Amino acid sequence: MALRSRILGCGAYLPSRVVSNAELSTRVDTTDEWIVQRTGIRQRHVAADGELTSDLAVAAARGALAAGGVSADALDLIVLATTTPDHTFPATATKVQAALGMTGGAAFDVQAVCAGFIFALAVADNFLRLGQARKALVIGAETFSRLLDWNDRGTCVLFGDGAGAVLLGAEEAADNKARGILSTHLHTDGRTYDLLYVDGGPSSTGQVGKVRMDGQGVFRHAVGKLAAAVDEALAANGLVASDVDWLVPHQANQRIIDGMARKLGLGPERVVSTVARHANTSAASIPLALAEAAGDGRLKPGQIVLMEGIGGGLAWGSCLARW
Repeated sequence: MALRSRILGCGAYLPSRVVSNAELSTRVDTTDEWIVQRTGIRQRHVAADGELTSDLAVAAARGALAAGGVSADALDLIVLATTTPDHTFPATATKVQAALGMTGGAAFDVQAVCAGFIFALAVADNFLRLGQARKALVIGAETFSRLLDWNDRGTCVLFGDGAGAVLLGAEEAADNKARGILSTHLHTDGRTYDLLYVDGGPSSTGQVGKVRMDGQGVFRHAVGKLAAAVDEALAANGLVASDVDWLVPHQANQRIIDGMARKLGLGPERVVSTVARHANTSAASIPLALAEAAGDGRLKPGQIVLMEGIGGGLAWGSCLARW
């Protein structure tokens, strides 16, 4: 009988400091109306001085473990998606591993920017399907505010900090009706590298650098590539768009979210959107949205949940799960 990864619990953490659009308008040439109209964002959370990506990740991880009723010593694997590691090396996941008290197994980072959680989920899912792990934490955590040029209104208004986590457990699946991750689908296209990147790094400048983005260029690619990845996931499982109960997208921009919902024929009542309150938290956005929808009871056992995201690289992907 085949193994399948089932989501056993979700956790989330948002820094206490909230930065409104009104506050940003005192720092850069922008307005609340301008930001909301173009992005749907009304506020974002920003990590405190000394609050690290690992701190956010640990808090979210503890929430997922508690929700799943599993102790850290039962974990075999931690996969942490982040673009903002605590240090160049070692992996920030190892700090999370130590903080949780997990002394066995393996912990490592995955970097695919805003698509990072889907990539990390795919990696962990494959470990569990192959029987190489039984319990895994998949975390998306970012202190993206550390990469922002706060004088660039085209980028600084878009992003926020936060962390989300899911606990996965390997279970036997008799058929496709069993709960768990049905499939994951990953893609990259390095020819679009310059559409969204950070202008620094250990090898190029020796400095961290700041986010640089061709917003219109990213937007032109986003809906088309995401739609293709969604179609791929549905076809792989013999499903159609009307079978989807919930769309849980990367929270980059409300216009992109709305565009995907229209393509799927889903009304706003079937889309989990947190972008207005969280902004774009990169790899953390999908697990944060999942945690919110699981916590308030929107996600019901047996429902089909579709996750998708796109980020720098460009990197994009989708995941279909039966909750």
